[in-house]
Amino acid sequence: MLVSAQDNALKTRLTKLALLSFDAGVECKLASKLTADVSATYNPWTFTDNRKWKVLMADTQLRYWPCREYFGWFVGGYVHGGCFNFGNIPFGDLKSLRREGWFVGAGADAGYQLVLTKKLNLEFELGAGYAFYRSVAFEYPVCGLQVSENLPGHYWGLTKANVALVFFF
Repeated sequence: MLVSAQDNALKTRLTKLALLSFDAGVECKLASKLTADVSATYNPWTFTDNRKWKVLMADTQLRYWPCREYFGWFVGGYVHGGCFNFGNIPFGDLKSLRREGWFVGAGADAGYQLVLTKKLNLEFELGAGYAFYRSVAFEYPVCGLQVSENLPGHYWGLTKANVALVFFF
């Protein structure tokens, strides 16, 4: 089936929406088989028992499409960064601590866009890379005492796992 690719798209990552985050992005055609994507995610919520999963992050990416932009497989490279405030959630030391800080990083990814209609695609994406972060840890209760300095950290591994709806205009 031949589909004519549009030059610009708005997108939202369903995986981020499932985590109750606001998410939006724009992807634009730069040249034949090359697009650029800029996306942002914001989660402002504090849940019951002072559970926090707050994040503000952005990423930008260049994508190469072997066949045709917005159709089939793509590979890309990206940079990302943001700030976070996590606490009282069932992951590692976050069960008993609250961490807040910031991160920056980069990675490579691959994905596939499935054509649903002329104006709508479904995108699947996995990426791995590096993130440098600094965070401060606090005791869990509200206004808990600081228990660590502004220590640096390094993360290597999966940094993207997205399913997105892509709307063309």
